Amino acid sequence: MTVYFNGRFMPKEDVRISPDDRGFLFGDGVYEVIRAYKGRLFRTEAHFKRLERSLQQLHIDGVDVKELEDVAEQLLQLNHLEHEDAKLYIQVTRGAAPRQHCFPAAGTPPTVYAYVSTFQPPVEKWERGVRVILVPDVRWARCDIKSVALLPNILACQQAKENGAEEAVFVRNGVITEGSHTSFCAVFDGVLHTHPKTNYVLTGTMREIVLELCGQLGIPFREFPIFERDLKKADEIMILGTTSEIMPVIQVDDWTVRSGKPGPIARRLQQAYREIAH
Repeated sequence: MTVYFNGRFMPKEDVRISPDDRGFLFGDGVYEVIRAYKGRLFRTEAHFKRLERSLQQLHIDGVDVKELEDVAEQLLQLNHLEHEDAKLYIQVTRGAAPRQHCFPAAGTPPTVYAYVSTFQPPVEKWERGVRVILVPDVRWARCDIKSVALLPNILACQQAKENGAEEAVFVRNGVITEGSHTSFCAVFDGVLHTHPKTNYVLTGTMREIVLELCGQLGIPFREFPIFERDLKKADEIMILGTTSEIMPVIQVDDWTVRSGKPGPIARRLQQAYREIAH
């Protein structure tokens, strides 16, 4: 596999990251994941805009985001994935410096790493739906930054796996926020609801696409809190993500969502998404 590391394309096995790197020591960095459909990177502008925002929020300087767009295309070609379904991962940390909590000296170069890999779409799960579990949201208050510091997400995701579920969905003060690696939405009386944009949720690219599709399809939607106490009243539930796409949820904890089958709004959104992405 050919990867990109600090300005160079090289074999993955040749990459060497300093033990003083702040990503390793503190989780001091950000990341982005982008899907490619048949070699075509999808919604790159939205992803790189979010990456740039994350970098700004953490005050990480010295990264040419525009250059990374070219890097992404070259990685697909160098790895012979220009006609395949693939996934691009980009990570930027504050760089290597002596360990101290304050930022290193101005001019410390950031560490930039990117790679692409083949991606196998979870078609069967899209068709039958999945189970999720609810867990307390114990994360920090800046979930809007796509930081690599994901320990609470990792623990929640592992809890879901151990319980035979696809995803762990966070609940903060009685309100559903999002999944450990997905956005969350539910349909009540024909209206799609999702958590409003705040510092407690990541503005998911797929979330934004779904809201766009709702507008095009005439599906009413509200960016409004979903209370845990109301969740059993939902007609449909979905989790949304770059790799999950539009994933119907048919079971939450030990109870079944309505008929236990993906609902009509999920199916309409899935079809509309296929038409623009595949």
